[in-house]
Amino acid sequence: MPLFRLSDRIEFPPAWLARSDGLLCIGGDLEPRRLVLAYKNGIFPWFSSNEPILWWSPDPRLVIYPNDIRVSRSLKKKIRKNIFEIRVNTAFEQTIRACSQPRQNKEEGTWLIDGMIEAYIALHKMGYAHSVETWFEGCLVGGLYGISIGRSFFGESMFSRKADASKIALVALAGHLADHDFDIIDCQVTTDHLLSMGAVEIPRDSFLEVIGHSIDAQIPAGVWTCDQILDPESTPGDTLRKETSTRMHTGTGKGL
Repeated sequence: MPLFRLSDRIEFPPAWLARSDGLLCIGGDLEPRRLVLAYKNGIFPWFSSNEPILWWSPDPRLVIYPNDIRVSRSLKKKIRKNIFEIRVNTAFEQTIRACSQPRQNKEEGTWLIDGMIEAYIALHKMGYAHSVETWFEGCLVGGLYGISIGRSFFGESMFSRKADASKIALVALAGHLADHDFDIIDCQVTTDHLLSMGAVEIPRDSFLEVIGHSIDAQIPAGVWTCDQILDPESTPGDTLRKETSTRMHTGTGKGL
């Protein structure tokens, strides 16, 4: 497939025209309208500081269905100790900057460069981008952020400064989204970490079909109310009810 170059117009080629590695197009900008349109069409930006803006739509796509989050026995045990507090949207900028920090010590650098951070902060102020944060003794020790459109949540990145802090944030997010009838959590690219928590690969066509129905759905008021506290023990399904059941990435790359 050819690699498309974006113009100043806010538009994208169809996602199914992406190359085999998922790269669809190059260029454009990180203006909020363009970013929102990208997510609505199953496309996301991912590039390093020494590259132009690159836009991707991989096939297959890694997703978590909120009701299918998988919680290991050891993680359930930690959740029940109730040592963490899970908050929503109380420290978005801290969360996204923390997601970028682990990458700054890597030889390949960070994809969360300043321009990306500022773009997602703008989306947060517009009500699209949200953080789910893990707090311990008054300190931010883990969390994740992503984009919410309709009943789809497009996960971007996670970080942990304390063992399992980001996992517990993801468990709490899945329970919260299930409670509000969300359809899908987009994890973008496949990692063993996310597979172990119930993520599955689906064809890009299936992913596009799901979000095509989901992004226009109305969600109840209060889903993303600032300062709300989430309970990770409210995980849907039987993941926290059956002792025998074992039902984004933690700061080292793209995706949750």
